[in-house]
Amino acid sequence: MQNTDTTPETKPTKALYAYQLGDITTLLDKIEGNPKNHRLLYQLPTGGGKTVIFSEIAARFIAKYGRKVVVLTHRTELCQQTSRTLKNRGIRNMAINSSVKRIPRNDDYDCYVAMVETLKNRIRDKKMNTDAVGLVIIDEAHHNSFQKLLGQFKNAVVIGVTATPLSSDINLPLHKNYNELVVGEQIGSLIEQGFLAKPTTWRYDVELNTLKTGIHGDFTVSTSDALYSSPAMLDLLLHAYEAHSKGKKTLIFNTGIFTSREVCRLFNDAGYPARHLDNKTPAAERAEILKWFKKTSGAILTSVSILTTGFDEPSVRTVILNRATNSLTLYHQMIGRGSRRLPQKKTFSIIDLGNNTERFGEWNAPVDWKYVFESPEEYQQKMNTHTEYENHAISSDIRAAFPNSLGISFDIQTAYQQALDNGQKPKLVIRDSIRQHALMCADNAETISEALHLTAELDKEIDWRVKQYTKCLGTVTKNYIEWLQGDYRAKLRTLVQKIMQRRMRIEHAAT
Repeated sequence: MQNTDTTPETKPTKALYAYQLGDITTLLDKIEGNPKNHRLLYQLPTGGGKTVIFSEIAARFIAKYGRKVVVLTHRTELCQQTSRTLKNRGIRNMAINSSVKRIPRNDDYDCYVAMVETLKNRIRDKKMNTDAVGLVIIDEAHHNSFQKLLGQFKNAVVIGVTATPLSSDINLPLHKNYNELVVGEQIGSLIEQGFLAKPTTWRYDVELNTLKTGIHGDFTVSTSDALYSSPAMLDLLLHAYEAHSKGKKTLIFNTGIFTSREVCRLFNDAGYPARHLDNKTPAAERAEILKWFKKTSGAILTSVSILTTGFDEPSVRTVILNRATNSLTLYHQMIGRGSRRLPQKKTFSIIDLGNNTERFGEWNAPVDWKYVFESPEEYQQKMNTHTEYENHAISSDIRAAFPNSLGISFDIQTAYQQALDNGQKPKLVIRDSIRQHALMCADNAETISEALHLTAELDKEIDWRVKQYTKCLGTVTKNYIEWLQGDYRAKLRTLVQKIMQRRMRIEHAAT
């Protein structure tokens, strides 16, 4: 898409709020008072009006210095939206995409809006005069794909804009590419002033021990799919929706496409209007689904990797995090989709099914963004500090073998301490652990034979739990550990048979 109309838009510019005007003044003052190649990073929450703010900065910069501005984005939708916002502000701009092969040295455009790779190719082919650019604005600056281009604009001030000044790659911290951070309004302040909706958070404690972390630091799709597509987690999701969001327009965020499709089927089968969307959905179908979502009362849209940026539907009343993430940026982006304020919408709901609130804190709680920006490694280290129990990984095979069980782990050390605090005998911890394992076997089997077979799937977990228990006891012999492991297995099999026999008697009596 290329804007060929060089006449500025005549419609009046929307009035800026006091906090926006204050930040614009601060940023322009820093441009004025620093060298021409100074790099600023500006933080403002999702919904605070970042695009409106940097459009105003671009307009004032062009008027004062008469130099060109480049706005960099990382997605086609953002490129088009930004171009429209700039035009509404009266800025003649060209959206540079693959169809634009050359940028004339002498043209009537004051501003270019470009995707990173496209602009990189035009600069490489010497199709653009970068010396004429005086200001580069980077939207969603936490993405590292932008950094490769910054050195090409020798005479330009750089302003990066983001809701979360934490790099998507811990090995490329933002403080190495930006000279200073300018912090805007906090989420809580924007809520108090009536610019964002107030959240109510519903948290469910979900065991994440089966999740594995990938090379980029977040949980893998395969282990997330295994957990969140299990019958137990699907039942929990439906229960949470019906308890806190029934009949409300709802966004559900998932890690994997398989899970998202299962979620869509779950809600459709339950009689609710639901559609699925992911980054592989064809453009025409995506447009149709978003149109349906906008106009359908109580619509549910379950998605993967598609609606965290460049999507704005203020009528969303509930955001469900049907996933766990280690990304602070993603956490804020997902919840931000529901935070838009409307005259008839002053609040919205967050349903957290991934312990994300525990990991990052409440979405609207104050954050020391300067600390996050200046000390990202220390921040990440604090965030990833876990107990031995939390670090204990349970194999995906166990999750697959016990799909009907919501809880499959057991914190032996915490249970041991609670027993001591309550004046109970420590051996009750092993009793409770055996009972949990027995119920897992019974809940995922139809016959006694099947249930007993499942006890073998727990061998590694039994050994780990016994070792955790004996660690609490202090110095114990190897023989005692081996005896306790054998005794655990024997009692487990006996209890499994009792539970299954009792259930069979109840079923027989009911018929």
